Amino acid sequence: MVADGAGGGLLAPLDDDGAPAGPVHEAADVAAAVAAAEREHAPRWVWASTARIYPALLTAGVRVARCHDLELTESLLLGHAGRYGEPRSVEAAHARLTGAPVPDDPVPAAAPPPQASLFDPAPPPADDTAGALERAVAVHADQRRRAAALPGFALLTAAESAGALVAAEMTRAGVPWSVERHDALLTELLGPRPSGGLRPRRLQDLADRINAAFGPRSAVNPDSPAQIVKALAAAGHPVTSTRAHVLKGIGHPAIPLLLEYKELARLHTAHGWAWLDTWVRGGRFRPEYVVGGVVSGRWATSGGGALQIPRTLRRAVVADPGWKLVVADAAQLEPRVLAALARDRPFTEAAAHGDLYAALSDAFPSGGTTSARDKAKIALLSAMYGGGTGEAVELLAVLRRRFPDAFGFVEAAAREGERGHLVRSLLGRTCPPPSPGWRELTATGDARAASALRSRGRFTRNFVVQATAADWALALLGGLRRRLHALGAPHLVFFQHDEVIVHTPADLAEQSAQAVHAAADEARHLLFGATTVRFPMQTTTVDSYADAK
Repeated sequence: MVADGAGGGLLAPLDDDGAPAGPVHEAADVAAAVAAAEREHAPRWVWASTARIYPALLTAGVRVARCHDLELTESLLLGHAGRYGEPRSVEAAHARLTGAPVPDDPVPAAAPPPQASLFDPAPPPADDTAGALERAVAVHADQRRRAAALPGFALLTAAESAGALVAAEMTRAGVPWSVERHDALLTELLGPRPSGGLRPRRLQDLADRINAAFGPRSAVNPDSPAQIVKALAAAGHPVTSTRAHVLKGIGHPAIPLLLEYKELARLHTAHGWAWLDTWVRGGRFRPEYVVGGVVSGRWATSGGGALQIPRTLRRAVVADPGWKLVVADAAQLEPRVLAALARDRPFTEAAAHGDLYAALSDAFPSGGTTSARDKAKIALLSAMYGGGTGEAVELLAVLRRRFPDAFGFVEAAAREGERGHLVRSLLGRTCPPPSPGWRELTATGDARAASALRSRGRFTRNFVVQATAADWALALLGGLRRRLHALGAPHLVFFQHDEVIVHTPADLAEQSAQAVHAAADEARHLLFGATTVRFPMQTTTVDSYADAK
């Protein structure tokens, strides 16, 4: 489907290979045409960008079950070839296919307001819509051909495209958010809402006390790191940073006040009254998700900070009357992914249990101040993230002896990274290649080269696990979306790495939780087949997000 930017568009049926399979249909009302085709055929829609096209369909009341997002797929294919950062638009992909000059991607348009007319954010191509359709068909067929040669890649592109549908639907639905609770919380912590750009009362009080602690000869703006550094130096505490971990090591009466000020100022800046005015409308917080916004496949946001909601503010996330929030997160997801990837038999047997760290604890010596379970956790996280100091060194040695295949898996990924090679998730999501500057630096053989090599090794060591966890999470989202739609009213409203929130009528809360567990098990089978590794989802049904933890 290609929209013309004026509410109409063209629809063309394709066969299983992506070739045209019938006449092109010209629709004056493309949303109505999509809705009719969805009811009659339930096809997989091929379009340039879900992020640009689907919100307008949702505004028109049209939901689709499946799609193939050409831009997201092109990004994945370019990444697999080590060509990160190249333009991913249909026009760019078609130019590469035909040998024409490759245009830059257009600057993303701002998201439309809810009352915008259909496809306002997607202006028509420079030439006619028929030409845009021909390019889309050609690019889609080429993408199918390229993906078919890569094991697992078809599932990856389907999952990424399904994630884009979920993201648009979650933005449309919004996170249920109580303005009253948010305002009360800010007032409790900061004082009444200030006017005229002044500091809230609590912040101003702390600022005054900080200045008093530094003495009458100092005038310190606590929002200025440079002034804090200067004042501390004058007090006999030279520092180069005002980060919290640096300040905590200083014995000065201003430090507790500074730490409290920094925490409250961060809340005021990131999620204060201005945030509330900007992002919450009609009792809903509607963040703008960026699917695959992180190279590992995790999502980002282009505004609103949805992936960084402070625990304090979770009290404002409240279900509607008669509804509930089903909050679910995957327990110990990345270690379980490692177990399934490495196929280390003792490790996978341990991962068949509810608490993976507890199941591994008998492999680690007891005694000391650290429990055997915590030692197992330290060893696993060190193996995946490249830690190796203090107690972790001894624990890694235990891990290497007891679970050699699991340890060897991440070690091999680290060595590949240090050689400048690419590593991939189970389905083929690929890490970026090292920069030319990295290659020049590591060729010198000096201490900085060794540090750069270790840094890339840590990155690729974790990439293979984190990216596969992102693949699993996308498969979970796709399966859960389908199951919730079958239930009717329940719908996804939030997703963050390994956590989802479903907003559901109270009488469907139990079925919604069951849908989460079924989707997790389906994702396990899709990615790992008959593995014995379990991927348990911890679900809680609550009225407020704050009550889930």
